[in-house]
Amino acid sequence: MKSLEAICYSNFTLKILNQLLLPSEIVYEDCSTSEKAFHAIKLMKVRGAPAIAITAALALSCEAYSLSFSNSKEFAEFILSKLNYLCQSRPTAVNLFHMADSAKHLINRCMQENASLKTTQETFYSFAKNLFIKDIETNKAIGFHGLKAIKSFKNKNIKILTHCNTGSLATAGYGTALGVIRALHAENCLEKVFATETRPYNQGSRLTAFELVHEKIPATLITDSMASFAMKTFGIDAVIVGADRVAANGDTANKIGTYQLAVAANFHKIPFFVASPSTSIDLKTQKGEDIHIEQRPKIEMISLNEKLLAPMEIDGWNPSFDVTPHKLISGIITEYGVIYPDSHNSFNMTSFLKNGENFS
Repeated sequence: MKSLEAICYSNFTLKILNQLLLPSEIVYEDCSTSEKAFHAIKLMKVRGAPAIAITAALALSCEAYSLSFSNSKEFAEFILSKLNYLCQSRPTAVNLFHMADSAKHLINRCMQENASLKTTQETFYSFAKNLFIKDIETNKAIGFHGLKAIKSFKNKNIKILTHCNTGSLATAGYGTALGVIRALHAENCLEKVFATETRPYNQGSRLTAFELVHEKIPATLITDSMASFAMKTFGIDAVIVGADRVAANGDTANKIGTYQLAVAANFHKIPFFVASPSTSIDLKTQKGEDIHIEQRPKIEMISLNEKLLAPMEIDGWNPSFDVTPHKLISGIITEYGVIYPDSHNSFNMTSFLKNGENFS
């Protein structure tokens, strides 16, 4: 069965699936300008670290293609300015910043080499399109390595618990943590997925449950507060989550509620895996305490479908992410393989990135 598509791109036309309307409505909206992309990302019409970066790059590519430029310098100044603008949409997911840094490097190199306008344009357009293509390949590789890691300690009737949404709707396709689940299902060794609803934005109930039903993957939805009891009651074999940023020491920022799952998994002696592309690793951020955590509006927490769930006067604290200490993580699944902690329960992310495709 064809996976759901969060991003539809063809011939400099970009449409994104408005995930705020799921599961009630499936509506694709034009997102062919940087301004539309900024607001789609800010409002979480599109979300998930890989999808955010891809949407930003493709939207800027579409907008630039629709405009006329006198020379390569004018084009470069436009791209660089818009990249800075797009990076202000959401602060925690590092993929967006990595995309911008890579694009800036390419544009600046074109300027240093006195490249023509056409060459500079084609360089950026190809870069944006390749992000989209490569992400699917990356996700399938994550699924493959995650499958091997899970099957190394159990090869059938596997029960997985996951959090938030890490599937096709959070990426260009296939998914990261949900990509591992998809790979397990394809091998006929998955018994069931337990998906948390993921309050307060309900990405688990609105999006992950929607994907699992669409893919006909056996699944049970639970509230966030049921996770520990579900681990004990059903004998969960592994917890697999995604990541929006991985610090140099292996501390991981992910959707709020991830940290408590890691604590509960540790208590129940259940392996806790993070599935993430290498682009989510941020060596400039040394530890979790250095990760900027996005704060969302209180109204997201105290209302649902414009109906109040709590009095408007109550104070609210609504961080979009939390940070899981690396000591609670059993392994980080990437497209190059699984990074396991050393004998001191530490992760060497710097060494991993240096080895890249040679990692095993």
